[in-house]
Amino acid sequence: MGAENSSVTEFILAGLTDQPGLQIPLFLLFLGFYVVTVVGNLGLITLIGLNSRLHIPMYFFLFNLSLIDFCYSTTITPKMLMSFVSRKNTILHAGCLTQLFFFCFFVISESFVLSAMAYDRYVAICKPLVYTVTMSPKVCLLLLLGVYVMGFSGAMAHTGSIATLIFCADNLINHFVCDIPPLLELACNSSYVHELVVFIVVTIVIGMVTATISISYALILSSILRIHSTEGRSKAFSTCSSHIIVVFLFFGSGAFVYLKPPSVLPLDQGKVSSLFYTIVVPMLNPLIYSLRNKDVKAALRKTLGKNNFLRKE
Repeated sequence: MGAENSSVTEFILAGLTDQPGLQIPLFLLFLGFYVVTVVGNLGLITLIGLNSRLHIPMYFFLFNLSLIDFCYSTTITPKMLMSFVSRKNTILHAGCLTQLFFFCFFVISESFVLSAMAYDRYVAICKPLVYTVTMSPKVCLLLLLGVYVMGFSGAMAHTGSIATLIFCADNLINHFVCDIPPLLELACNSSYVHELVVFIVVTIVIGMVTATISISYALILSSILRIHSTEGRSKAFSTCSSHIIVVFLFFGSGAFVYLKPPSVLPLDQGKVSSLFYTIVVPMLNPLIYSLRNKDVKAALRKTLGKNNFLRKE
């Protein structure tokens, strides 16, 4: 293993900026983001769990999306917040690999959950008469199992590859998280094979997910265009709108960082870009699904109404 041949036993996370005047304002800003992320995702998880009307495949996958976003954000944000308030934000070699594993696991899992949600919308709109049979609890569980198997496999490939790198003297990671590009930059040995592994895994993941989502929405669009009533078309589009927004936010920002070589996207710029899909997207997802979804808003009003009634009693 790389750790055995490496003189580096711990890394220093450079964080987002080294400007002293920005440390406290950025700490408060991202602490606020994290609180909103935790409250929003745990709130959505609780809401779906408590309301039987939301116990359908669409919200089963949304439940898991919120769970992944919560865990994903918790893997990254607390350690990033430490860089704003501590003089030297260190992380052990093993701790760095652990953070990298869970970071990759949740990113890849989220990608496949979004593709499963696209397939669910395709069945709901294009094959409504067989929806309950096609999206049975057994099928949903198998899809979810596939999601986490792909997440685990991708995370193992990335982490296993990075674990074989040798680090000599420089241990300053120019990032707020143990991400692949800054670790490759620090390595003493050749990183060509490792860069190839990253490109292959990312291409496979994005290729599979993009194909599933694109085909699903092409069929959905074809089905919607055959609907004659304006009200019917509007209802079908509104069913998919939240998911489409989340897909564009997540994959757009992720592809911008990982599908461009370091010469095209410098690490400092990549660091700022990665903030969007690591910090901002997990915060926005529950807000998008809450504000744009009638079922979620109705369930929230019902839950809040019950709480007010119990208080009066």
